[in-house]
Amino acid sequence: MRNPFALKTEVLSTEMQLLLALLGAEKVEDLPVRRPELFRGMDWEAFIELAVHHRVYPNLYPKLKNLREDAVPAGVISCLYNFYSRNTFQMLHLSGEMEFIGGELDRKNIRALFLKGPVIAKDLYGDISLRTSCDLDLLIPLTELDAAESLLAGLGYVKDDYIHTVLNDWKWRHHHTTFTHPNKGIKVELHWRLNPAPSSEPDFEELWSRRRISDLTRQPIAYLGQEDLFLFLVSHGARHGWSRLRWLLDIKQLLLQQPDAGKLTALLRKYHYYHVGGQALTLAGGLLDAEIAAGLRSMESAPKSRAMAQQAMFYLERMINLHSIPVPEDVAAYHKRHQFALLAPIQKFKFILSFLFPYPEDAETMPLPKNLHFLYFPLRPFLWAWRKTVGVQK
Repeated sequence: MRNPFALKTEVLSTEMQLLLALLGAEKVEDLPVRRPELFRGMDWEAFIELAVHHRVYPNLYPKLKNLREDAVPAGVISCLYNFYSRNTFQMLHLSGEMEFIGGELDRKNIRALFLKGPVIAKDLYGDISLRTSCDLDLLIPLTELDAAESLLAGLGYVKDDYIHTVLNDWKWRHHHTTFTHPNKGIKVELHWRLNPAPSSEPDFEELWSRRRISDLTRQPIAYLGQEDLFLFLVSHGARHGWSRLRWLLDIKQLLLQQPDAGKLTALLRKYHYYHVGGQALTLAGGLLDAEIAAGLRSMESAPKSRAMAQQAMFYLERMINLHSIPVPEDVAAYHKRHQFALLAPIQKFKFILSFLFPYPEDAETMPLPKNLHFLYFPLRPFLWAWRKTVGVQK
């Protein structure tokens, strides 16, 4: 079943509508004939800017390269080819480093599941050149985090110590730490959770028991099972507001593999991602013409799934980069409300409850010896009020 729900796309720019039509079409050769209005009055610079922002140019170039010039200017094709070529070299570079790091971890008996990067490009698209990646993400057991960090440091990677913590809140308030190699120009995100709190998710042992082995490299590379990968991709995409179409393309490609609908639904329900999964299905079906299997249609058609999908259109009406600080105030406020609305009731309860747990800012406001950090629990309301008061006065 295609186009399961009519999302309100009228407010999208002409360039965005063409982008969606190209990404959703299996064959684009007849698109200029069937829908010539999409190509009229096109701002091709804005189109390229959208393709780069949404990280979909590797998927676009193979589709557009054979279109006649009166439909898409040769300069546009050439520009997309340049981006496509650079990405191909980048993915080959990452593939080599992924194999190297995987081998080093294996020699130290440190188990790792690669979450994204070239291994996912190969699995979902069959070709690493058809998906972008800027870093390597791998999940390890929390008990092996110190060993993995030491290994990366020994390989020349430098840790970004941006996490401030009190009472070990980093274990659940955060979900990864970042390492960068100054010479290779590669960033590695070392995960001990798939997502930060208040998410609930399978533990490492459960994920490891369902792992798959990629044939991309000579060194065996373990990555998530099919249903676990869907859970990770939808939780990650929703957490970022689906502000890049690449994440929805991943969902479309994964659906082509026909994951077990029963197992997938049970997994999403168990970890409170049922409506988040439904949101992803609605967006992928409504925007990219993804095929929704019969066993998944009830998830897609749930009222909350569709309401959340429509709310996510906010991010596609404008080019939003949530990693570009500072985020505009209106975007930040909307994102905060939308993220809370996505949570299941138990997650909302945990999220609200987490405000009672001390924050690193409390320790900065009133430094105490480590053996007295438990006092931050009763002191937290007063320290919070003091910071607000001082902030208002400033």
